[in-house]
Amino acid sequence: GTIFLDEIAEMPLGTQARLLRVLESGEFIRVGSSKIQKTDVRVVAATNVNLLEAIEKSRFREDLYYRLSTIPIYVPPLRERGNDIELLFRKFTSDFSEKNRVKPVALTEDAKALLLRYRFPGNIRQLKNLAEQISLLEISREIDAERLAQYLPKETGSQVPARLRDIDPSGPAFSERDLLYKVLFDMKKDVNDLKKLVYQAVKEEKLGHETLREHPDLFRGITHEEPAADGFAPPPGAAVTHPKLLAPPKGSNGVIELNGFPDHKGEVVDIQHETEDDSLSLEKKEKEMILRALRKNNNTRRYAAQDLGISERTLYRKIKQYEIDEQG
Repeated sequence: GTIFLDEIAEMPLGTQARLLRVLESGEFIRVGSSKIQKTDVRVVAATNVNLLEAIEKSRFREDLYYRLSTIPIYVPPLRERGNDIELLFRKFTSDFSEKNRVKPVALTEDAKALLLRYRFPGNIRQLKNLAEQISLLEISREIDAERLAQYLPKETGSQVPARLRDIDPSGPAFSERDLLYKVLFDMKKDVNDLKKLVYQAVKEEKLGHETLREHPDLFRGITHEEPAADGFAPPPGAAVTHPKLLAPPKGSNGVIELNGFPDHKGEVVDIQHETEDDSLSLEKKEKEMILRALRKNNNTRRYAAQDLGISERTLYRKIKQYEIDEQG
């Protein structure tokens, strides 16, 4: 058979990679299945975007372009079709009159000239809509230029659509998902550093300005805006959100006491810290959740699936996919 892929240039880069694999191997997996299917189809793709320019801007895969463009066909826009515009207009009005059993409209010579001069930014769909509107709304079956002009939107100086946001056309595409991942990784690093620092302070019973000077970035936003009493000052570049949080009491020689920690010195033990090397693999986390649910329910799939919020059939497929030993 044949499949038609319209607006191929709007396809996300991740989907382009999957499509390329299907075109190369002829294999795919249906949604919700784990069985590989074979296919042999003819692919027709269409777009109004210059794909070579999209490739230069990293918005379209070059290997997919050369895989699809075996027989390129250029279809000119309606405004470049010349007298075809009038023929297409007559075709649309004829189809409408035959379908609705009315007399077809006819254009005068000056109306034909106006029709050929118009640029039709909406292309063929706009022309068809114009023909149907006139056939439906006009009582007279002869349309002159003055009457036709009432149905043609006034053209502006530019037919380029307005941009909704500023995008660097020379830079690579940067999805919101990539931005979110970057924020999460940065947040994870800050949390890990802060946990190590607090643990060190608890273990050594100190948290003075030496620590603040060594780690100015971690305490940015929680130190005092101005130098406090007895010469205590925040690290350079620190911003303020909670001025009173770390301000030392008067007469303390600039040292902040953490009340309660000395009494529990014997209870301080070494703990395992999360590191940046912790796996963020979704598959690994999913496998761990399945194992926990199975252990909790004594390997009863029905109850494990209910705890996970998935169907028992999906759970069975995941167990098979991750090669989980239910007896272990």
